[in-house]
Amino acid sequence: MKKKRAYEEIKLQIVKEALSGVKVGVLARRYEMHPETIRTWIRMYRDEIPDNEIPATDDHLVEMKRLQEVEDKYQSAVKLLGEKELEIEILRELLKKQNPAYPTSSKSRTDSLSRGKS
Repeated sequence: MKKKRAYEEIKLQIVKEALSGVKVGVLARRYEMHPETIRTWIRMYRDEIPDNEIPATDDHLVEMKRLQEVEDKYQSAVKLLGEKELEIEILRELLKKQNPAYPTSSKSRTDSLSRGKS
C-alpha cells in the first residue's frame, strides 16, 4: 500500500510541476517517461490540485539551474578522473618497460664522463 501512495505522490508532484509552467517534454526527459503519460496525468489530476499548491515557475527555474550546475560539475569531475587514470596507466606502462624511451640519469652521467676523458 505504501508503494501505491508514493507513486500517487510522484504523479501529483509531476502534475504540479507541469501546471507551474515546466514543459511536458522537459519533465518527460527528467523522469524518463513518455510525454503522453504526463499529459494524461495532467488531465486526470488538474482539478484536484489547489492553486496554492502549485509552485511558482521561478522556484523551478532556480532548481533547474542548480541541477544543471551540479551535473556540469559531475561531468567535469568524471572527465578529470578519466584523464588522471589514463596518465597513471601510461606511467605504469613506462615503469614496466626494460628500456624506456628516455635515458636514465646515471647512464647519461657515465656517457658524459667518458666523452670528457677521451
